[in-house]
Amino acid sequence: MNDFFFYIFIILTSLFFTELIRRYSLKNNLLDAPNKRSSHHVATPRSGGLSIVLIFIIVIGMSDLLAKDIVFALVGSGVLIAIVGFWDDLGHVAAKWRLLFHFIAAFWVLFILGSVAEFELLGVNINVGIIGTISAAFLLVWLLNLFNFMDGIDGIAASEAIFVSCGSAFFFWLSGLENLSFIALILASSTMGFLVLNWPPAKIFMGDVGSGFLGITLGVIVYAAVLEGVSIFIWIVLLGVFFVDSGITLIRRVLNGERWYEAHCSHAYQHAARKWGHKKVTITTILINLCWLFPIAYLVYLNKSDAELLTLLAYIPLIILALKFQAGVAAISNNHSGN
Repeated sequence: MNDFFFYIFIILTSLFFTELIRRYSLKNNLLDAPNKRSSHHVATPRSGGLSIVLIFIIVIGMSDLLAKDIVFALVGSGVLIAIVGFWDDLGHVAAKWRLLFHFIAAFWVLFILGSVAEFELLGVNINVGIIGTISAAFLLVWLLNLFNFMDGIDGIAASEAIFVSCGSAFFFWLSGLENLSFIALILASSTMGFLVLNWPPAKIFMGDVGSGFLGITLGVIVYAAVLEGVSIFIWIVLLGVFFVDSGITLIRRVLNGERWYEAHCSHAYQHAARKWGHKKVTITTILINLCWLFPIAYLVYLNKSDAELLTLLAYIPLIILALKFQAGVAAISNNHSGN
């Protein structure tokens, strides 16, 4: 019961700081103005994700229950990514510099936590060595950018982070990794307070300071679990909606010769939001996560030997949906509201 009130306190504290940031942004005209690539048409306060960063870092930093290595990995990478993201929110940071700092954060995590020596694929243990280290760094950078790519409509990135964090906490608990479960629940609670004001129609946006932080923090948590022997396919399934939409969108943009690294509004969820509105798309994503992806992730946990087949099963309808909603196809119009 005490744990329950502890997490409620974190939610309320995050909500309080998010509201403070919102009022400060309104007072000082720190607003995200709509443009042709936006999925909103009303100037809205930004950088609300700073509340997630502050609450999570403070709680994790003050905890005496966690090993120093995981705390150093989380705080070091998270603070660096949050600073770069906040800097980008206030002005603009060139893509090459953002990527440089992203890789510095990723290699910091690998330096602190260590590298994966082997990876199991189709029941075979593969010695990955230095290739595994480099691949892990790229995956961490991809995940932190993934949340930035997918933070394009009200509530979707925050609700996804809460789902993945809570799902992670559950699988950590089943695996006897109570410390990682605690970290995941702290992240979920910190994000939930922000989501109250980011729920459609959003009163404040997350900004790069929040989206990048969520991506790298989830990446650290997942990587720590993989080092403990938990199947990475659990998270490949849990993050299925984001992976499929962003993956197909990226492939199409590259094939079309577009500048894939530039902001755009051609993700499947953005096309769907123009048709249905932000709230319906965000709720639909939550339902897909809870009713489809979470049960399959649980099957992956129970049947590690069938992880690849179950992951394919999870992805087939997601791929169909992404293609149906024209992931990667340039938007013709922008007559919709929201984030």
